[in-house]
Amino acid sequence: MNTLLRLPGLVHLALAAAALGLVARPGLRAEDAVGMVLIPAGVYEPILRGQDEPAKVPVAPFLLDVRPVTNAEFLAFVQANPKWRRSKVGPLFADPGYLSHWAGDLELGPRAPADAPVVRVSWFAARAYAAAQGKRLPTTAEWERAAAVGFTQEKGTDEPAYRQAALGWLARPSPATLPPAGRGRPNLHGARDLLDLVWEWVDDFNTAMTTGESRGDTGLERMQFCGAGAAGARDLTNYPAFMRAGMRSSLLARYVVPNLGFRCAQLP
Repeated sequence: MNTLLRLPGLVHLALAAAALGLVARPGLRAEDAVGMVLIPAGVYEPILRGQDEPAKVPVAPFLLDVRPVTNAEFLAFVQANPKWRRSKVGPLFADPGYLSHWAGDLELGPRAPADAPVVRVSWFAARAYAAAQGKRLPTTAEWERAAAVGFTQEKGTDEPAYRQAALGWLARPSPATLPPAGRGRPNLHGARDLLDLVWEWVDDFNTAMTTGESRGDTGLERMQFCGAGAAGARDLTNYPAFMRAGMRSSLLARYVVPNLGFRCAQLP
């Protein structure tokens, strides 16, 4: 058994998403991708992996939003899709805190500036928004591929400024009112705010999680527990990547978090 497993819960998420019509429309052309940047083909190197899993995963070229989705953009979405308004969304698809910082169903208010990234949205809601734009959420491999790019070179971990930006954000508490999206320093390919604004949903957030609760269960792999879980780690100095992996493993699709937003992706 591999340490990283595809959970049965993904099947239920996929069925629920299909029932809600959350499948992205194909066919977005690169020349029509306003507000997106092309991330060239590359590789994703999982920070944690099982003994039988590859150290490098090929990632095809893809388009990625320059910045996270804003409150104003999500407001336009809920105006056009009433079932995703705060008072309408069902408890299966979002926890009670969904958009709770907005002043109302269709009113942002002072705690949710129009140009700040939208947060307190569930995976279901983020995926619905992306599908409505003819896009989708990026995969973990795509998001991490983009986030690994430095400000001036492909390998960000070799850049002191890159490492400082990632570590500096983790060391600071998120403000109650978030700053505007899109003002962060762009990476080599033009994507902004990947390191230092909000956490971000990915489409397959729950496909790389350890399973099992009991150390007495002989059917579980020992590598899953405690310090041994880091034995397959690729880069022990890449603390931000460990934090992102930990964050994703703590989520359920209905969860809403004060500093968890999203951006969209699409194949060119």
